[in-house]
Amino acid sequence: MSEIALAANFATIVVVATIIGLLARQTGQPTIIAYILTGIILGPVMIDLLELLVGIDVVRAIVGPDLPDLFEAYLGVTEDSLVDLMAELGLGFLLFLLGMKMRFDDIRDILRPITNIAIGQTVLQTALAFLVAWALGFDPTEVLVIALATVFGATPIIVKILTDKDEITSLPGKIDVGVLIVQDIYLVVVLALFSADSLDNAGEIATTLGVIFVMMGFIGIFSLLSSRYLLPKLFREIADNKDVFLIVAIAWAFLFIAIAEGFDLSVEVGAFLAGISLAQLPYSKELQDRITPITDFFILVFFASIGLQIDGLGSLLAFWWQAIVASLVLMIGNFWIMFYLIDREGFSVETSFLGSINMVQVSEFSLVVGALAFNQQYIGSDVLGYLSLMALMTMSASTYIINYNHAIYARLQPWFARFEDESKQDADLHEYRDHAIAVGYDEVTERALSRLDDHYDEVVIIDRKTEHIEEIESEGRYDYIFGDFRHGEVRKEANLKRASFVLSSSVQVDVNTALLDEVDDDATVFVEAERIEDARTLYDRGATYVIMSTHLTAEKLEEYLEAYLADRQAFDSSISEDIERLETLNATAEELPFGEGRAGTRGGDDD
Repeated sequence: MSEIALAANFATIVVVATIIGLLARQTGQPTIIAYILTGIILGPVMIDLLELLVGIDVVRAIVGPDLPDLFEAYLGVTEDSLVDLMAELGLGFLLFLLGMKMRFDDIRDILRPITNIAIGQTVLQTALAFLVAWALGFDPTEVLVIALATVFGATPIIVKILTDKDEITSLPGKIDVGVLIVQDIYLVVVLALFSADSLDNAGEIATTLGVIFVMMGFIGIFSLLSSRYLLPKLFREIADNKDVFLIVAIAWAFLFIAIAEGFDLSVEVGAFLAGISLAQLPYSKELQDRITPITDFFILVFFASIGLQIDGLGSLLAFWWQAIVASLVLMIGNFWIMFYLIDREGFSVETSFLGSINMVQVSEFSLVVGALAFNQQYIGSDVLGYLSLMALMTMSASTYIINYNHAIYARLQPWFARFEDESKQDADLHEYRDHAIAVGYDEVTERALSRLDDHYDEVVIIDRKTEHIEEIESEGRYDYIFGDFRHGEVRKEANLKRASFVLSSSVQVDVNTALLDEVDDDATVFVEAERIEDARTLYDRGATYVIMSTHLTAEKLEEYLEAYLADRQAFDSSISEDIERLETLNATAEELPFGEGRAGTRGGDDD
């Protein structure tokens, strides 16, 4: 295929995915579904559907005699080495991003019960998926692939919807995130297993798994040691430079990918472990936001290529009724497995119900596993079509189920009341609530922090300068989050929506408007502006008070100039007081670990 043809066909895939993605957003569906449908629409499935709907003669009359080659160009895209590489990079970046979400601190408070739930869920749901596939008449290798592929929850979908609903830090959300973390580890093992040359020999499978665990152990130890001793120093030096910051993070991922390939492990193993090591750093939230757009682009190619690989409508619908039966059985079965396991750990019925109903879907990772198994020729295109149908149906349904989980529980609560027990009590998890947030760490916010600390139980500082973070950390009085306030992950980490007071020393209008758009209507918000027009805009958007530093400076200058011209003695007295105040502030700054001060910096800005 020529380079021009490849570029044109690749552009078509991106444009079609964009259009379908916009339609998916209007119906509340995840964009991953749009990517899969893009491949189906541009692939052999669509030509079969057109033949079925309008007849072969009509289609030939429209597109000409070369009907069998209508989609050959698009199929050629998936066979091109460049796009193969991009699809593999998409999977690698997806696992890298999942690894970066695997922060051990997020589930530390409920680690023991989550571990019990996750292990039980993995074993029981794999067994259920195995029995369903076997009962539906698939051959042994297909049963094994289907059972291992359909056990995963849809991490991106669950995390996205729960975050949008402000439930990701709730107890059910924490339980689901913890289970998904264990599933991600399981996924990496399964992907490494399917990279093996054969699944026919039990001894070879056991040997392969043993090698995988040993090699993952070595790389995992290196990952954790790096996150403790090497990475903090490295990223402290380069975090202020956003471009270098991102490049080093990506280079770190490729380093682990190279190490994994050196041990004959898959790209996904290395990328996932690289992400885990970065997740433990205070810089991980900003990295997630900066990596996500790159990941989204590459996984578009990956999931579209899955749809393109389905041979036709016959392959997609070869097991259509089996897919419907399996989807219903697995969604119901997965719910009751999770409900039993969460309930057994002593959580309340509501927590057990919500944590279970969020996890009922067969996720996009079933297609990740299915695509790898298809490429290794463990399954045919018809089984890949079966997995695609299940993923499309269950992910579509679960999007609405998660969005209305509380309403569903309210309707079913009387029946589930039979599981109530006074001995069951939910764990108390730390969550920022009714707290104060300072955006940026400079003279404006520093002078106000002690006052805020007197009135609020928790004060959180958001800043993107490493020297400021180190100073805050050395003082040990306030919590801090490293990152650009514009990034959604940073704002979610600070739980901006639940803050009672927010003080922003940024004069960037987009920073302050993002703050005012997201903060609760009852919150008190002080922001800063340089121009009167900006101040008026911020007041209109709900700011409680706008600090006009330049305007106040102009007023002070006018006062001093008048004093100088009218009463030189009063002017000299005022200047002496100002000099004494500056000397006091300078002496205080010199006692701090970073005595050079913070003059002229704007911690919340992007400069």
